[in-house]
Amino acid sequence: MPLPPGRVLAFDSGIGGLGVVQALRTTLPPGTRIDYLADNALFPYGEQEDSVLVARILSLMEERIARLRPDVVLIACNTASTIALDALRARFDVPFVGCVPPVRWAARVSQTRVFGLLSTRGTARRPYLRGLRDTYAADCEMIVHGARALADLAEKAYLGESVDDRLVAEELRHLFEAPNGDRIDTIGLGCTHYTFLNEAFLRLCPPDINWLDPAIPVAQQVGRILDQRSPACAEAMTAETLYLTGPPPAQEALEKAVARLGYGQITILEHASV
Repeated sequence: MPLPPGRVLAFDSGIGGLGVVQALRTTLPPGTRIDYLADNALFPYGEQEDSVLVARILSLMEERIARLRPDVVLIACNTASTIALDALRARFDVPFVGCVPPVRWAARVSQTRVFGLLSTRGTARRPYLRGLRDTYAADCEMIVHGARALADLAEKAYLGESVDDRLVAEELRHLFEAPNGDRIDTIGLGCTHYTFLNEAFLRLCPPDINWLDPAIPVAQQVGRILDQRSPACAEAMTAETLYLTGPPPAQEALEKAVARLGYGQITILEHASV
């Protein structure tokens, strides 16, 4: 007997994780409920202290998990995944799937053994990233650029606002002008927000670059976990909801954008604001 549709709680610091939600919509069975929580009151996470973020993420998850009872929680944020996954798994009895920079994937596909990684500045400086490189890409040169502007530009692109190519090109320049940057043949996206800039990346970079976006592999992992759940876990489901921790700067544009993903309303968790 087939399992009834499951429930996923997806979390990000902003709207960047909606790119992963789109991948979930295309890979998971119809009827799967996908709630989304954006901690936009503290966006961007890459600029915050780790201890502050871990405590806040645990607090937000405590309330939403108790209320929604998801079958799996997707941390659709590289920064949150790299600093908080261990603490989340220790605290909660629910499977977690994280998004981490695709270092292992890049090492598998790079022919020149030189690859680039675009990330937030916080991810770029954390020991977790160096550990990925040492474990999975020791025979490669990994050129990392912690880009402060790209997450903001990506959110503008998602909301349908125009993005100046020159600003995107300025961030990309840091990869290709680094020592051995001319040998880069692969670039991984180390922030889920960057999915919304894929068209600009393709337009502004050499055509032979392999771009690695983890959204689909992450969505497939969520699907595997849902397939393994017990039928006893299935419960009557309330409607899926998109939650924010603070008022969005462009609510009308956001409402139109998220409607394309099936979200009919936005709920603001006022008590979660900074």
